Amino acid sequence: MIKIIIERRIMPGLEEEFEQAAREAMRASLGARGFVGGETLVEMGHPDRRLMITKWRDLRAWKEWHSSEDRAVAMQRILPLLTEEETIRVYEGSY
Repeated sequence: MIKIIIERRIMPGLEEEFEQAAREAMRASLGARGFVGGETLVEMGHPDRRLMITKWRDLRAWKEWHSSEDRAVAMQRILPLLTEEETIRVYEGSY
């Protein structure tokens, strides 16, 4: 199993629109092969900052999703709402 950590910063005032787009993206990922689960967190005191933690069977499953047409479509709604490029980090268990 691996975890993907995605950090996003949203343009002020567009948080609600982002939430709708992010929910649609999460729904799309539910059907992706190898997707195990995920959650989205809002940084306390910073409503424009989101941290997504998703769990995948393996790196290959994540890469398939990351380069998929379904994710590209979902990201077309999300990207215009961000103030900067998202940051993606890949983690694996160490024990």
